[in-house]
Parts: sequence; C-alpha cells; structure tokens
Amino acid sequence: MPETTPKGLTRLAFGGDYNPEQWPENVWQDDVRLMREAGVTMVSVGIFSWALLEPAPGAYDFGWLDRIIDLLHENGIRVDLATPTAAPPVWFYREHPEALPVTADGVRYEFGSRAAICHSNADYRAAAANIATRLAERYGDHPALAMWHVHNEYGVPVSACYCASCAAHFRRWLETAYGTVEAVNEAWGTAFWGQRYAAFGDINPPRTTPTVGNPGQALDYRRFADATMRENFVMERDILHRLAPGVPVTTNFMTALSQCDSVDYWAWGREVDLVSNDHYLITDGRRTHVNLAMAADLTRSVAGGAPWILLEHSTSGVNWQPRNPAKAPGQMARNSLGHVARGSEGAMFFQWRQSRRGAEKFHSSMVPHGGTDTRVWREVVELGASLGSLNPIRGTRTEADVAVLWDWHSWWAQNLAWRPSEDHDPRERADAFYEALYDRHLTVDFAHPEADLSRYPLVVVPALYLMTEAAGDNLKAYVENGGTLVVSYFSGIVDASDAVHEGAYPGALRDVLGLTVEEFSPLLQGEHVRITGPDGSELSGDVWTEFVEPRGAETVWTYADGLTAGRPAVTRHRLGEGTAWYVSTRLGAEGLDALLGRAAEDARVAPRADLPRDVEVVRRSGDTGSYLFAINHTATDAKVPLDRSGTELLTGERAAGRLAVPAGAVRVVRLDG
Repeated sequence: MPETTPKGLTRLAFGGDYNPEQWPENVWQDDVRLMREAGVTMVSVGIFSWALLEPAPGAYDFGWLDRIIDLLHENGIRVDLATPTAAPPVWFYREHPEALPVTADGVRYEFGSRAAICHSNADYRAAAANIATRLAERYGDHPALAMWHVHNEYGVPVSACYCASCAAHFRRWLETAYGTVEAVNEAWGTAFWGQRYAAFGDINPPRTTPTVGNPGQALDYRRFADATMRENFVMERDILHRLAPGVPVTTNFMTALSQCDSVDYWAWGREVDLVSNDHYLITDGRRTHVNLAMAADLTRSVAGGAPWILLEHSTSGVNWQPRNPAKAPGQMARNSLGHVARGSEGAMFFQWRQSRRGAEKFHSSMVPHGGTDTRVWREVVELGASLGSLNPIRGTRTEADVAVLWDWHSWWAQNLAWRPSEDHDPRERADAFYEALYDRHLTVDFAHPEADLSRYPLVVVPALYLMTEAAGDNLKAYVENGGTLVVSYFSGIVDASDAVHEGAYPGALRDVLGLTVEEFSPLLQGEHVRITGPDGSELSGDVWTEFVEPRGAETVWTYADGLTAGRPAVTRHRLGEGTAWYVSTRLGAEGLDALLGRAAEDARVAPRADLPRDVEVVRRSGDTGSYLFAINHTATDAKVPLDRSGTELLTGERAAGRLAVPAGAVRVVRLDG
C-alpha cells in the first residue's frame, strides 16, 4: 500500500509554495532562517520550474534545485516536490504548437499564461512523463522528500480542449464506454433533431453550434475531459510510485470553488495517496468562514474521512477578484485552524515570499513585500507556534453529525443550457442548505448519492438534478431503515445520460418522497410566494414552485398564493422506520431553518441552542484523545459549554464547565478521559 502521510513529517504541515528561482541565491539563506523562525515544517518546490529544469529539449539543469533542497534538508524542512507539468516551456510549444488547447469556437490559445495544455496531446504526455521520470530518478531517495506534488490545480484554467487530437481521443473513450455507436445514439437521444450517428468517426467534440447542442454529448464531454486529465495524473503517479516507493503522491484539489467545477473529485480522491486542497476566500459580502468550513468538510469527505492537507490558502488578500480586501487581524489564524478543525493536518500557503514580478505579485504571502516588520509576518510566526502546540491532534478524525449529498456529474448536467429557470442555481442551494446546517452547529460530511448513509441520522439533498436509479434506491433504503431525508426541488429528474426518468417527476425519488410533481412552475424574476403551515406560520419562497400531488406524503406547508395556491409546498412522508421531507420552492434562511428544525426533530439530532451564531465548535478524535475546537468569528467574547474538562492546547490553561473564547480567537481543548 502506498504511504498516505508525508514521509518523515513528524509535525503538522506549515509552510507554503516556495519559488526560490524568483530570487537570487543570496536570498535563500535568509529565507531558510526566516522559515525556522516561523516554525515552517514543509514547503512545496518546483511547481512552475520546467523551463529552468529543462531549458532546452533533453538538456537539464538540476544544480539550483539540488542546492535548495539540500539547504532545506540541512535546516530540518521537509519538501513537497512538484512535477512541473502544469507549465511546459516555450520551446515545447515551439516544437509542438498543437499541444496548445483549442476552444469550442475553434480558437487556439497562445503561450504566455499557465496550464495551457491539451491533455490528449501525445507529445505533451511524453514530455510530462520524461520530466517526471528525471525528477524521480534524481530525488526519489533524497532524505528531504516528504511527498510528490503532481502538476497543479488540474482543470484551472483549462479543462477541456476541442482540437482534432481530442476528437479522436473522445471517440476512443466513447467506444470503450458504450461499445457501439447505437448505444451512444440511445444514450444521447440523437433521434431528436436528426442527430443520429452512423459511426464513431462521425462524432466530434461539442463545438459551437448555431443553437443548443446535444446535452448528452455535452455531459459526456465533461466526463471525458475530466477522465483525460486524470489519465495524465495516473501516468505521472505511477512513474513516481515505481521510482520512489514509499513516498506519497498528491495533487492539489480545489474542491468547493465553483471556478473549478470541471473535476469529479470523488473519482480523483480514489487515485491520490493523500488528499490535499487549495482554498481561497470568495470575498463577495457573504460570511466567508462558512464557505471555508464547507470546503474543508468536502475535502475531508473526498478523503473518505481521513486526514488531509490544506496545501494552499492566503495569509491575507488574493489578487484575482474584482476587489481583494486584506484579512482582518487574527483572521488568518481562524481560517487556518478552521481547516485543521475539519481534518487538515496543517496549513500551507501560496506562497512563501511575495513576488515582485508576474501576474500574482499582489497576492499576499508569508513574507510580504514589507518584510518582517509587518502584521502579516507577526501573525505567521504566531500561527507557526500555535500549530506546533497542536501536534497531538495528528491522525485524529473530525466527527460529523449529518450528511449532504454532492455529485459533480449532477452539477455538470444541471448547468447545461435550456433548463426551466436560469434563476435556479444548484450551487446556491447547496451553499444555502450548508449554511443553515452550519448555523445549527452541525458538522457536515458530504457523500456521493450511492454511498452508504446508514451512520447519519439526517441526510440533506440540496440540488441533485441528475440521480441514478441506484441512488434513488439507496435513499429509499436509507429512509426505510430509519433515516431522515430532506430533498429540495428539481432533484432526481434525469438519469446518468441526462434523460428524464420514465414517468412522473421526481423520477428516482418518487417512491421515497411519496409524491409526484405534475409540472414545474418557475417564478419570474422578483416574484415571491407565501407558504403557510398548520400552526399559522408563514414562510416565503421565490424562483421556483411546483404542482405537487401527494401519493402517501402529508402536507406540512401549503402555497398561499400564486399559480400553485392551495397545493403542497413542503411535504413529509413516513416510510418504513424513517421520514422523507420535500420542499418544492426556494426557501430563504428563515424557511430553511424551520424546515431543518422539523427534520432534525424526526432525526433526533439535538439542537445546539447553547452556542452563539458564528461561534464554530468542531471535534476531532482518535487514538491520542478527543479534541474540541472552538472558533469565534464574532467581535464579542463567547462561552462554549464543555461536557468534560480538559487542557487548552494554545494557552496551556485548564478548562472546565464553560470555555472562554475571546472575540476573534480560537481555542482547542484536549478533553480528559
């Protein structure tokens, strides 16, 4: 079995992307001195260094990399060594211009940015295999090597190419997946609009067409593009496994960022030895710490609940949003330890020293332009000390209360053209339901729709337009065996080929929900509907309504106006030992809280009314004990109840009864017993 923890790393990972090639060598000694001062334990090296390592075809210069890795080793700093295959050199594109990707409109990208790669290109694959081999042969047994870092952020900024090489590769992929062209025609419904294919050779990528193309073809091309990137990762991984046995291989994911929705991380999580993730705050006015928690929970879930590593985040502002505010004092520590609470074995950053040139020179770093006489540097040093004191948590696992179903294939299908309403955003629903669970102080695992859900008392389905019959059967069995299920509208509608399930909506979920939907009735922009409960309570919905017909389900809330007035809006279905809830409109925060409150009662999930809003409490446990993380995202001191006394690891103080958590602070208690 491959190693699943960084080799030789005996502390939590703390450090960042280190790009010494951007600096004269006389800066390197100062870098390493500062790393030791900050408590850095590992750095990522070589991510964009192909042009320096192989300055001409077959000509190699490893001297500078030898020197920096040796220097890091001499100072006790482990190395996450990258294969630089996200950035082929200009000479490669000069010799192989067809390796540059082509858009659906037929435009070929130019060299001059990053990750401009056609992943089907045979010359790219050969060159990537070669540089990975050279690195593994040279550094595979270096004592500083902790793990391998293949490529960088697959799928960003290009996942799909539409060139002739990709067309040929797509045809081979389809033939393997379907066997016959008749099976492709059936899956894609090519009888519609006369799109029937006579042979695999007739099929092209879904390039730009006069109007909407075939949705089944578009969905399969998303799968193909993802699988093609994964083929290249596996190729490099296998080279590294063969030449450097015992050293884990990873690549940095971006699990919860909507900008990276082209990757099926459930599939990728099975291919890496160690799951790692990059996360950057989207500062759009929302509560950024909620999305951070969501990203960490999703990454941990992709890792199967095992510890993972936050491989990149920012010390302060980023550089690629329309507006890039700095982090508030103390926010960097809260962000970092929030990831650790939810399973990360450390906190790494992009990057170590802030660049003076290039596209990311205004992206914050551990050593800012202003040097060590800055707030950011002082907070970096404080964070390093804090992580040092949390070493006992290594290897423990985060405890979850409930599950949320998540499937990248469903996102891909949902986001194709010509759906009933462009105002329905499945990702918005996922974020909204997650935030409602977060505000109820429930820790979330994410799960694939066909996964074993038996350990969760409550399972939430925010938006799964695509759902297989197997997934529907899985949810039915879950409820029959005593689980509580909550499903939001426009879920269970199509199968894996984007074909509507035979019979009435909601297809794969009809039986478990005990209802059918006669018709969708999306609302116009700005329209709202009132829904009323049997106790006289009133909620508001927008974006979507449905004509729901109960088939065993009871009506809990009813539409009070609009086209669906008098019809069920929220239903509850007792099935076997469990209960399934369905909501057919888009509820706001108040409505979601009311719905989840009722469902939590069915699931016997105890409320946490004793915890203030935006005070995050998460537990990790394992062989070394049980640890309670309390993160105060507010400007007010808070008290968190403890069910056991313990020792607070960041201050060394004893804690019992109620734990004091100052405004903006983090506390971690190792519980007794």
